[in-house]
Amino acid sequence: MTEFTHFNQEGRAKMVDVSDKPETIRTAIAHSSITVNKEIYERITNQQMKKGDVLAVAQVAGVMACKKTSELIPMCHPLPLTGVDISFAWTVKEEDYILEIEAAVKTKGNTGVEMEALTAASVCALTVYDMCKAVDKGMVIGQTYLVEKTGGKNGDFKREKL
Repeated sequence: MTEFTHFNQEGRAKMVDVSDKPETIRTAIAHSSITVNKEIYERITNQQMKKGDVLAVAQVAGVMACKKTSELIPMCHPLPLTGVDISFAWTVKEEDYILEIEAAVKTKGNTGVEMEALTAASVCALTVYDMCKAVDKGMVIGQTYLVEKTGGKNGDFKREKL
């Protein structure tokens, strides 16, 4: 049976002590998406949204959110991030225009950066929604998930394609 590490002897939540874990290079890549209509797709790709360059703002928001993960997720440790890279790609399926978001995060430390990558990808999608909601509130934020991670005692993880 797996022992839960985020509970103390009284069964109350605690932040895990990672001071004895070795410092290693750790990476994580997370994915999210947002499906928009054709009008929003064209406005974003032609930089015609009234609020400005949607992808540039979403990218900065994702980096900022990544750095604040420990302030948002109660048991996350504040980490010295050494790199954050966010990329976007469009997929068109019939009348759906899907913005694929990938957030890659790196650190040298004694705990992983999975939550930071997931937070970055999520906030990117939320930022796109916020900047485009005046045109259409029917956008759908898609699945958000860990694509891969490296480093740490549990080893590497790589998700099979969804």
